[in-house]
Amino acid sequence: MFIQTEATPNPATLKFVPGKPVLGQGTADFRSRSEAGESPLAERLFDIDGVKGVFLGADFISVTKGDSEWQHLKPMILGAIMEHYMSGAPVVAADGANDTTAGNYDEDDEDTVATIKELLETRVRPAVAQDGGDITFAGFRDGIVYLHMRGACSGCPSSTATLRHGIENLLKHFCPEVHEVRAV
Repeated sequence: MFIQTEATPNPATLKFVPGKPVLGQGTADFRSRSEAGESPLAERLFDIDGVKGVFLGADFISVTKGDSEWQHLKPMILGAIMEHYMSGAPVVAADGANDTTAGNYDEDDEDTVATIKELLETRVRPAVAQDGGDITFAGFRDGIVYLHMRGACSGCPSSTATLRHGIENLLKHFCPEVHEVRAV
């Protein structure tokens, strides 16, 4: 099994591409060992001292480190991913994706929210997945779109610029009702 490793814009996160499906559909973000109970793969990765976050995408795994150095962590992470796939255990229990949220918004804004969600699904999420992360809709109130930053996007130094110059401009262009975008 050959696992590719890719850098992300977040220096604390590396993207691992095992060449096999990870989740297939949806994403799952685990910020601690206690959250990883539904994913044998995430549990295995959290067993490595220094791993602070695990994000599962359709065909990749993003791992966020604490104060440890990648030169020490990377071989252990590669070994854990390889062992997991060789064991035949599932990546997650039944429906392990945890990226679906109804979001908080006024029913009168249903059409605007539908447009926002469609733009996120078709233009934003595929782009940020290439960098090992995800952005999901959290709400829309008073012209402000609230988004969850996940995986490599969470805590990334460039995420503020991505929100302001990329996502906010895109949403404002297609939805004049949008005045601002904020991370939650």
